Amino acid sequence: MAKSSIKQIEQDEKRILEELRKNANKTINDIAKSCGFSRQKVWRVINNLEKNHTIWGYVAVVDEEKLDKKSYILLVKRTNKPLSQELINKIIDRDLSKKGKKIGIEITNSIFTHGVYDWLICFNSTGIQEAKGLVEELNKLYEDYISDIHLIEKMFSVVSCGVTNPDINKLNDFFKI
Repeated sequence: MAKSSIKQIEQDEKRILEELRKNANKTINDIAKSCGFSRQKVWRVINNLEKNHTIWGYVAVVDEEKLDKKSYILLVKRTNKPLSQELINKIIDRDLSKKGKKIGIEITNSIFTHGVYDWLICFNSTGIQEAKGLVEELNKLYEDYISDIHLIEKMFSVVSCGVTNPDINKLNDFFKI
């Protein structure tokens, strides 16, 4: 296949991905229309992107407050102690997520990072008591491997998953004196 063909395929994939990022609920017909492609081409490209795991899945961006949930962020710094394969398997098997579910917590993002902190975990719970319970579970699971944890409550999401909060004007309420 010629280089220009590979480059064109990549550009077409990016155009379709951009349409899905704007609204993953769009129909294949709508995406095809927006991109100027045939319906079959869009279906084939999306199918290939799902197969090669460029697309992991689809989610709805939800206002957790309307579900009586609060959102939190955990910043985790680990020690310099090397992780055993058993511990790595606990992370891969998502042991913390399983323990969190038992106490009413849904982990929405778990990200290995480079910087001051080594891990960032975003989750939803009914309140601070459950959130602190997750911190305790984290400490139990990874005892001797964590040097610092910061629990942060999210006050207001301006943008989530690339989607601007439709109630963005409520941000004013946080800055009134």
